[in-house]
Amino acid sequence: MMLMPRRDFDLFGDDFFGDDFFKGEKNHLMKTDIKETENDYILDIDLPGYKKEDIKVDITDGYLTINAKTSHEKNEGEKGKFVRRERFMGECSRSFYVGEDIKEDEINASFNNGILNLKVPKVKPEEKKSDKKYIEIK
Repeated sequence: MMLMPRRDFDLFGDDFFGDDFFKGEKNHLMKTDIKETENDYILDIDLPGYKKEDIKVDITDGYLTINAKTSHEKNEGEKGKFVRRERFMGECSRSFYVGEDIKEDEINASFNNGILNLKVPKVKPEEKKSDKKYIEIK
Protein backbone atom coordinates (compact mmCIF):
# COMPACT_ATOMS: atom_id res chain seq x y z
CA MET A 1 0.00 0.00 0.00
CA MET A 2 1.26 3.49 -0.86
CA LEU A 3 0.92 6.28 1.67
CA MET A 4 -0.07 9.69 0.40
CA PRO A 5 0.27 12.84 2.47
CA ARG A 6 -3.02 14.29 3.66
CA ARG A 7 -3.73 17.71 2.22
CA ASP A 8 -7.10 18.79 3.64
CA PHE A 9 -6.29 22.49 3.29
CA ASP A 10 -5.64 22.11 -0.43
CA LEU A 11 -9.15 22.77 -1.76
CA PHE A 12 -8.41 23.01 -5.50
CA GLY A 13 -4.99 21.42 -5.91
CA ASP A 14 -2.81 24.40 -5.00
CA ASP A 15 -0.91 24.53 -1.75
CA PHE A 16 -1.54 27.75 0.22
CA PHE A 17 2.15 28.66 0.17
CA GLY A 18 2.41 27.64 -3.48
CA ASP A 19 0.40 30.72 -4.40
CA ASP A 20 2.22 33.24 -6.64
CA PHE A 21 2.06 35.78 -3.80
CA PHE A 22 4.36 33.64 -1.68
CA LYS A 23 6.62 32.48 -4.51
CA GLY A 24 7.67 36.04 -5.31
CA GLU A 25 7.17 35.52 -9.01
CA LYS A 26 7.05 38.58 -11.20
CA ASN A 27 3.76 40.14 -12.11
CA HIS A 28 2.20 38.70 -15.25
CA LEU A 29 0.13 41.79 -16.07
CA MET A 30 0.71 43.75 -19.25
CA LYS A 31 2.98 41.28 -21.02
CA THR A 32 4.54 43.17 -23.90
CA ASP A 33 6.11 42.25 -27.22
CA ILE A 34 8.17 44.94 -28.95
CA LYS A 35 9.01 44.60 -32.63
CA GLU A 36 11.32 46.88 -34.57
CA THR A 37 10.67 47.68 -38.23
CA GLU A 38 12.54 50.05 -40.51
CA ASN A 39 10.47 53.09 -39.50
CA ASP A 40 8.63 52.11 -36.30
CA TYR A 41 8.53 50.23 -33.05
CA ILE A 42 5.40 48.12 -32.63
CA LEU A 43 4.23 47.25 -29.12
CA ASP A 44 1.64 44.54 -28.48
CA ILE A 45 0.46 44.65 -24.87
CA ASP A 46 -1.79 41.99 -23.35
CA LEU A 47 -4.74 43.53 -21.49
CA PRO A 48 -7.36 40.76 -21.33
CA GLY A 49 -10.56 41.65 -19.52
CA TYR A 50 -10.09 45.40 -19.96
CA LYS A 51 -12.36 47.70 -21.94
CA LYS A 52 -10.97 50.24 -24.39
CA GLU A 53 -12.49 53.05 -22.29
CA ASP A 54 -10.47 51.92 -19.24
CA ILE A 55 -7.08 52.24 -20.98
CA LYS A 56 -5.16 55.51 -21.11
CA VAL A 57 -1.94 56.11 -23.03
CA ASP A 58 0.09 59.27 -22.59
CA ILE A 59 3.55 60.55 -23.29
CA THR A 60 5.36 62.79 -20.82
CA ASP A 61 9.05 63.75 -20.75
CA GLY A 62 9.86 61.07 -23.32
CA TYR A 63 8.08 58.26 -21.45
CA LEU A 64 5.16 56.44 -23.04
CA THR A 65 2.90 55.30 -20.19
CA ILE A 66 0.04 52.83 -20.46
CA ASN A 67 -2.45 52.88 -17.58
CA ALA A 68 -5.35 50.44 -17.29
CA LYS A 69 -8.10 50.08 -14.66
CA THR A 70 -10.61 47.32 -14.14
CA SER A 71 -13.20 46.55 -11.51
CA HIS A 72 -15.91 43.98 -11.10
CA GLU A 73 -19.15 45.23 -9.64
CA LYS A 74 -20.73 43.22 -6.87
CA ASN A 75 -24.29 42.20 -7.57
CA GLU A 76 -26.45 42.71 -4.49
CA GLY A 77 -28.63 39.72 -5.40
CA GLU A 78 -25.64 37.39 -5.66
CA LYS A 79 -25.61 34.53 -3.19
CA GLY A 80 -22.59 32.64 -1.95
CA LYS A 81 -19.05 33.64 -1.26
CA PHE A 82 -15.89 33.32 -3.28
CA VAL A 83 -13.58 30.50 -2.30
CA ARG A 84 -10.85 31.84 -4.57
CA ARG A 85 -10.53 34.92 -6.79
CA GLU A 86 -7.77 35.00 -9.39
CA ARG A 87 -8.99 37.65 -11.78
CA PHE A 88 -7.20 40.94 -11.31
CA MET A 89 -9.18 43.96 -10.14
CA GLY A 90 -7.47 47.30 -9.84
CA GLU A 91 -5.05 49.47 -11.74
CA CYS A 92 -1.77 48.71 -13.48
CA SER A 93 0.63 50.76 -15.54
CA ARG A 94 3.80 50.36 -17.52
CA SER A 95 6.21 52.92 -18.99
CA PHE A 96 8.69 52.83 -21.86
CA TYR A 97 11.24 55.50 -22.75
CA VAL A 98 10.65 56.50 -26.39
CA GLY A 99 12.54 59.80 -26.49
CA GLU A 100 11.47 63.38 -26.17
CA ASP A 101 11.14 63.96 -29.91
CA ILE A 102 8.01 61.80 -30.24
CA LYS A 103 4.66 63.59 -30.24
CA GLU A 104 1.36 62.05 -29.09
CA ASP A 105 -0.26 62.55 -32.48
CA GLU A 106 2.51 60.51 -34.16
CA ILE A 107 1.62 57.35 -32.21
CA ASN A 108 -1.08 55.05 -33.61
CA ALA A 109 -3.05 52.95 -31.12
CA SER A 110 -5.69 50.24 -31.50
CA PHE A 111 -7.30 47.77 -29.10
CA ASN A 112 -8.68 44.46 -30.30
CA ASN A 113 -9.37 41.15 -28.52
CA GLY A 114 -7.59 42.22 -25.34
CA ILE A 115 -4.41 43.37 -27.09
CA LEU A 116 -3.34 47.00 -27.19
CA ASN A 117 -1.29 47.70 -30.32
CA LEU A 118 0.89 50.81 -30.40
CA LYS A 119 2.92 51.94 -33.39
CA VAL A 120 5.63 54.39 -32.36
CA PRO A 121 7.69 56.01 -35.13
CA LYS A 122 11.44 55.96 -34.86
CA VAL A 123 13.17 59.29 -34.46
CA LYS A 124 15.40 59.82 -37.44
CA PRO A 125 18.66 61.45 -36.45
CA GLU A 126 19.04 64.63 -38.38
CA GLU A 127 22.37 65.23 -39.96
CA LYS A 128 23.81 67.89 -37.77
CA LYS A 129 26.51 70.24 -38.88
CA SER A 130 29.71 69.81 -37.03
CA ASP A 131 30.28 72.59 -34.56
CA LYS A 132 33.87 71.58 -33.99
CA LYS A 133 36.27 74.41 -33.59
CA TYR A 134 39.88 73.66 -34.07
CA ILE A 135 42.56 75.30 -32.04
CA GLU A 136 45.50 76.57 -33.98
CA ILE A 137 48.81 75.09 -32.89
CA LYS A 138 51.61 77.65 -32.90
